[in-house]
Amino acid sequence: MRRKFPWLKPAIFTGALIPLAATLFEAVRGTLSANPIAEALNRFGLLTLIFLILALTMTPLRVLFGWTWPLRVRRMLGLFGFFYAILHLTTYVAIDQGFEFRAVLKDVLKRKFIFVGFAAFLLLVPLAITSTNAMVRRLGFRAWQRLHRIAYVATILGVIHFVWRVKKDVTEPVIYGAVLAVLLGFRLTHALKGRIRSGRHIARESI
Repeated sequence: MRRKFPWLKPAIFTGALIPLAATLFEAVRGTLSANPIAEALNRFGLLTLIFLILALTMTPLRVLFGWTWPLRVRRMLGLFGFFYAILHLTTYVAIDQGFEFRAVLKDVLKRKFIFVGFAAFLLLVPLAITSTNAMVRRLGFRAWQRLHRIAYVATILGVIHFVWRVKKDVTEPVIYGAVLAVLLGFRLTHALKGRIRSGRHIARESI
């Protein structure tokens, strides 16, 4: 059976790369703001958070509306979140710090927003590694599902990283945090309802 919306994945793939292309274009032209490194860091960090939240939104869309397409693009969105996290980290380590790893380590240990951001990145690594169908089969779906709940923890840390980074006007990171809180609340409520239904089913079978 032919899948609906065959254009969806190519459209998301293309759209997800447009911000990178725009950033590189502006950097080459010298129009990436007065502080291009900081601007690139901010853009890549924000894109990381956006794609992670979009990935977490896919399951609620499936549950609420019965759509199947969100599950087809959820992995791609999550991987683009990891992709932009790599760009965010690489920009910091390679361009901002010039591969001065001692300075990087000092920042990680002394500046709490960098420590939290680095912790979020480390949590994303096993999720990216286990994102293939082969890894799902190897781990088993249940174990894989439990592992990928770390995505919520990583995204929460990403929001905290954002809040601590901007320091003064936290309006934007708070908005992302509120969206994430709604998604987390939905996920917990849905899981609780599932356990209640399962408990009732077991109780009926035991009668």
